[in-house]
Amino acid sequence: MAAIDCAGRPAREINARIRELLAREEQIVVRNPAGRHNLGVALLEPGRVRFEGSVGYYCAGLSDGATVEVTGSAGWGLAESMLSGEVVVRGNAGNSAGAAMRGGRVIVHGDAAARAGVSIKGGLLLIGGDCGYMTGFMGQKGAIIVCGDAGEGFADSMYETVCYVGGTVRDPGNDTVVEDLAPGDLEFLETTLARHLPQAARRPARDFKKVVSGRKLWNFDRRDWRVWQEAL
Repeated sequence: MAAIDCAGRPAREINARIRELLAREEQIVVRNPAGRHNLGVALLEPGRVRFEGSVGYYCAGLSDGATVEVTGSAGWGLAESMLSGEVVVRGNAGNSAGAAMRGGRVIVHGDAAARAGVSIKGGLLLIGGDCGYMTGFMGQKGAIIVCGDAGEGFADSMYETVCYVGGTVRDPGNDTVVEDLAPGDLEFLETTLARHLPQAARRPARDFKKVVSGRKLWNFDRRDWRVWQEAL
């Protein structure tokens, strides 16, 4: 396993070294990240990178294939626009975790702030705690699982993203529908939660609610003008 010490080194140099080591298929531990921004951005090789401590904005954004672990918490834009791979945060995540991600998995063991999974286009965003307002806004595909409570505007104006909430939804967003869990949903939740979250930190799958789009905003219809006004 290779090690990189961030102390006294700019983010550009740290990222260049991470990419260099990943090209050799090395496992990498990055020490003393100290909340720096833009670490682990655009990692396009498979391999494992572990940040020992908390990171700042946009960690692991634009990545394609790497497995990234953060032992602390992460700032805004975690795994933004990720194509594939896996990002695991043992603490909490700031605004817009998993925004516009197209594939892979983003696992936040703690809470996620506002706009988690905004415009998600594929993959899985799993939040072990609560999430802030506008989570899932304009989600196009993929799945979002929130084990705790969801804030205001949850799943607002979605397309085909499917959301699951273990706690309460404070204020469902525009054009949302709560459906009963099908056998396939229960199997998906049980398998996913058992794999990614410690047993003691998760709710039984049967306690989750399924939230999907009501499809009224997919195509404009003047009979639904009031719903469109609320969305705007």
